[in-house]
Amino acid sequence: MNLSLLRYLAIAILTILLDQLSKWSALSNLQIGVPEPVLPFMNWLLLFNPGAAFSFLAQGSGWQRWFFTALGLAASIYILFLLRKSLGDAMLCWALSLILGGALGNVLDRIMYGAVVDFIDLHYANWHWPAFNIADSAICIGAALIIWGELRKSFGKTPQPQ
Repeated sequence: MNLSLLRYLAIAILTILLDQLSKWSALSNLQIGVPEPVLPFMNWLLLFNPGAAFSFLAQGSGWQRWFFTALGLAASIYILFLLRKSLGDAMLCWALSLILGGALGNVLDRIMYGAVVDFIDLHYANWHWPAFNIADSAICIGAALIIWGELRKSFGKTPQPQ
């Protein structure tokens, strides 16, 4: 196996480990739905999200657990394919590794708990961002890196004469 590929898989595995350790800590130290203030704009708040981002489809009858598990696994397989194909683009590989680790971290939650464990609550006054976790953060950072990389490529090119 390619050493570069192993390096990026290690990033994904590290992301999964950090995510699962943080969730284990939240599960061990927090009560469901009881905020623990950390900073003036942040609480630890243990919640379970059976849906997707922003609790999309959280009110389903339970089918969404297996749907999002299968979707996460399918996305992970595709990301592995993209990762292997893109080893020459370091930023893209970092991004894909973070997304892969985040996706698999949340898949593990769905398999073990039937829902994703969220515990980071950002707020301002009475407005709260939906609770999230390390896996969600890794996915967002990975997506931002992909967008940043594509914008850099787009703006670096000169227009072709017609």
